[in-house]
Amino acid sequence: GDSEGQRAPFVTLPLGASEDRLVGSLDLQKVLANGEATFHAGLLAKADGGVLYVDEVNLLPDTLVDLLLDVAASGTNIVERDGISHSHPARFSLIGTMNPDEGELRPQLLDRFGLCLEQAGSISIDERIAIVQQREAFDRDPAGTLQNYEHAQAALAERIAKAQRLLKEITTDSWVYRTIANRCEAAGVEGLRADVTWHRAAQAHAAWRGVGGVEQQDIDTVEPWVLAHRRTQPPEQSPLSSPTNQTPSQGEGGSSAANNAPSGGTSSQRGEQGQWGAMPPTAQASISQPALKLPDSDEFAQRGKRAHTAASAGKGGALGQGRSQVTTSRLDGFATIIANRGQWPWQQLKMRKARAGQATAHLVLLDTSGSTLGQRLLGQAKGLVESLVTQAYAAREQVAVLGFGNGGVVPILSRRRAPKNARGTLDSAKGGGGTPLREAIIEAKRLIRQWQRREPGLKVRTYLITDGRTRETVDDLAPLEECLLIDTEQAKVKRGQGARIAQQLGARYWPASFGKPSLAHTVSAHQPGNFS
Repeated sequence: GDSEGQRAPFVTLPLGASEDRLVGSLDLQKVLANGEATFHAGLLAKADGGVLYVDEVNLLPDTLVDLLLDVAASGTNIVERDGISHSHPARFSLIGTMNPDEGELRPQLLDRFGLCLEQAGSISIDERIAIVQQREAFDRDPAGTLQNYEHAQAALAERIAKAQRLLKEITTDSWVYRTIANRCEAAGVEGLRADVTWHRAAQAHAAWRGVGGVEQQDIDTVEPWVLAHRRTQPPEQSPLSSPTNQTPSQGEGGSSAANNAPSGGTSSQRGEQGQWGAMPPTAQASISQPALKLPDSDEFAQRGKRAHTAASAGKGGALGQGRSQVTTSRLDGFATIIANRGQWPWQQLKMRKARAGQATAHLVLLDTSGSTLGQRLLGQAKGLVESLVTQAYAAREQVAVLGFGNGGVVPILSRRRAPKNARGTLDSAKGGGGTPLREAIIEAKRLIRQWQRREPGLKVRTYLITDGRTRETVDDLAPLEECLLIDTEQAKVKRGQGARIAQQLGARYWPASFGKPSLAHTVSAHQPGNFS
């Protein structure tokens, strides 16, 4: 409740809400009748001074996400319609819940959340029983159940109120600032929002404990909540911890699944990987590579058209089939009625302005199988990925990296705006085992389909970096739109499997030649599977 004892508003934003329901609307009939702009409050106005709650926030349409970002930055909601405008304060706490397996949250909105708490996927038997029993008790006697918890609720409310009064008196010594700054730097967070949030959270935790100043335990307690969704560098492991016991939080690089996977792969994979396939998962540091000169937008677009043509020729079930590449404008009913001054039939139509620009996401599939450990191919390939991420960072574009090896497909870098430095995250990825190429392509298509369903205008470019040492075929999975296969095989007598895979996927083919000034210089128009 607020300072006057009134209950603060708690407003739920449904996923299917319209823009007008979120931001509010102007009464069109009164505007036409007497020129008065009557405002109908939306959910943002109703949540002012309270909480705006979104369940499945990762599935929220991008149009609503953009509106939330604008209001969160200014604290004011402005509704404008053809020269008529209305503004009101919209300051609220935004709480969202989500299941990361159903899709990730837009990086811009994710960073706006000050704290992120991760709920374990499983609960104990005793907890399950207690939850069901409490639910049954509430269904039988709602009033009596609430009365049983009234004393505990009142005590909790009093402790919160006491902490709020104490908060302004909390002191922060100089060592606290340096400690938080050092940890943020080690985590590779971008910007200063993590530092500010960490200070505020540590002060709030100190007030909650009823002490006069921030102490080490306050900093340590809130650290995972601040860094869980901002960390770009894996946490340093203590001497007592082992890789198999680490569980990366959302947004961290690496995965414990890779460490626990069988190292040898299937029998056929062991045969093709040789001695490398029999080795346990092994880390291999990135080796810096020259700037990766990539195809420009027109070249990728031409490749995408060819892939679409192949799909139309009979390759059913392909990603992108049935998706129109033509963007259509939406009718702006309010502006149209104003422009026609209420006359019917309408003499002119007004369309909503199209959003400028088109978001781009780069999806990298990195072969981390055992064969890439020879000639340090994995380290070389990581250098290519690092170069790509650097370019995406400069362009303020999004990137995601999946590793396939060790018997499975493992997220190395979750989809987000490209970090400034990805070397630490890439270095932590281990190599070994077989080459689950088909599984990687299937997962890539699933992710692309999921991303584009949520963001219809999103352009996804896929980079398959592999040495081609696999017997799997992916012809039935083609085409993979806007895909570039970078062949890292460096043998003097090449097997040509990379070119075969590129042809099966309908992908552009580039053989990597490590150590030369530019990857583009090694491309030959006569290479099999190469599309100019």
